[in-house]
Amino acid sequence: MIDANSQFFAILTQVGEAKQANADALGRPWLITDMGVGDANDTDPVPDRLQTRLINEWRRRPLNQLKVDPVNAAVIIAEQIIPADEGGKWIREIGLYDADGDLVAVANCAPSFKPVLSQGSGRTQIVRMNLIVSSAGNITLKIDPAVVLATREFVEQRILEELYKLDSKQSVRVATTTSITLAGLQTVDGVALLAGDRVLVKNQAAGKDNGLYIAAAATWSRAPDADSNAKVTSALLVSVEQGATLADTRWQLITDGAIIVGTTALTFQNVTHGFAPINAAVLIDPKANTPPQFDSSKALATTEFVQRALGNKRRTTAIIGSGTIAATEMGADIVVSAAANALLRMPSLASVADGASVRLINLGAGRVNFSTANDGDCFIGAFNTSGTATTFSLEFGDEVSITRYSNLWLVIGSGSHAQIRGINGYKKHSGGIIEQWGIWTSQAEPGAASAVTFPLAFTGGVLSLQFTTISPSPSNVVAWLDNNASLTGFVGRSNGVTTPIYWRALGY
Repeated sequence: MIDANSQFFAILTQVGEAKQANADALGRPWLITDMGVGDANDTDPVPDRLQTRLINEWRRRPLNQLKVDPVNAAVIIAEQIIPADEGGKWIREIGLYDADGDLVAVANCAPSFKPVLSQGSGRTQIVRMNLIVSSAGNITLKIDPAVVLATREFVEQRILEELYKLDSKQSVRVATTTSITLAGLQTVDGVALLAGDRVLVKNQAAGKDNGLYIAAAATWSRAPDADSNAKVTSALLVSVEQGATLADTRWQLITDGAIIVGTTALTFQNVTHGFAPINAAVLIDPKANTPPQFDSSKALATTEFVQRALGNKRRTTAIIGSGTIAATEMGADIVVSAAANALLRMPSLASVADGASVRLINLGAGRVNFSTANDGDCFIGAFNTSGTATTFSLEFGDEVSITRYSNLWLVIGSGSHAQIRGINGYKKHSGGIIEQWGIWTSQAEPGAASAVTFPLAFTGGVLSLQFTTISPSPSNVVAWLDNNASLTGFVGRSNGVTTPIYWRALGY
């Protein structure tokens, strides 16, 4: 008969002892999955380690939770919920089963009748077993959430566990400014503490003692959201509410790597140090990164970026002889020069932003030829309206602006002032047309060929070529073109004898 002297306890069965020893030795998980309850045939059972089944089991279902007792790590707590529509029987014995279906722990309990709704009294009943084990490290629970009923306490506890793992913590009332004794109600940063106040402790002589604490008249304990390894991780953030010097500051844990609470030294940094209030009268020396020159995003613009956008050139530089224009020179004025012909390559289109431009002027005596960096790049504009030219040239005095336009280089300007004035000469027009002229003298033998070289080689093509004979009186002397003119000159013939003939060519 149950009376005031009755004892209730839980033990591992012989099978359970062997399975735990094996799990501990091999480091393998031991899955405890189910709990059974019985009425022991209305007797007063005493747990026996040799048991392999309950005396009279009437219900077996999956566990709701299996956890280590937060007060005693040698105790595991197993819990099951019996819903209101199951029962109509007494509960006098409890058993735990593992994934193999073996009875691994057994307990007796004070008799409790579990009614069902049809009896006029129904309740949801929680059955718990506290079991002492040699080690809880390898004991695990595997739950099917579709068939397990959770208590409100379980849900709230699980929510808190996850919230406590977040880096952003509940604010503290004060933060320490020096090492303190972690006990008793005291004054910290000018604030007299009350029991239950949260305190950021960050200046302890032993860094392992830093952290978030709850003030108490006796020994302080770590705050529940920062008392385990999973809850204290690098980048933890906490705000300070009050204090003579640290009010309204925010602190970040900058200790990197794995953290063991109570062992790892914790270092906190004031991430609000140097911040100016929004309504400060003067912001002294604030600086920011300047976006790339042709950035058109919503990034904040510095005064340097604004000056560039207003049309001020990035800088002025010079290139003498052959070379390559770097992508970083876009936005600059570049003076090019060469004693003789030189070759300059443009940067690849892919390396510069759309709309990026560079201004070039040739102040040297020699011609400067420009070429694209890649076969797929080409020039379009005054030098070649079809967009297929991959080279162009600048003579002395020529000045152009070259801008990336989609997948082309757009050449604006063509050295319209470049010219040679003389009997043989040329003139460049602003539209890209080049006009050339000169005089050649026919051979002594009528119809013989005479080779003529243009003062300036055309780069694109010859559009027209005209001849006019020079004579003091009307004559029957004519001149004609031997073949199509080339970019560098032509071969002419005349029926006259050493007759001067004026020629005029248009091209680009």
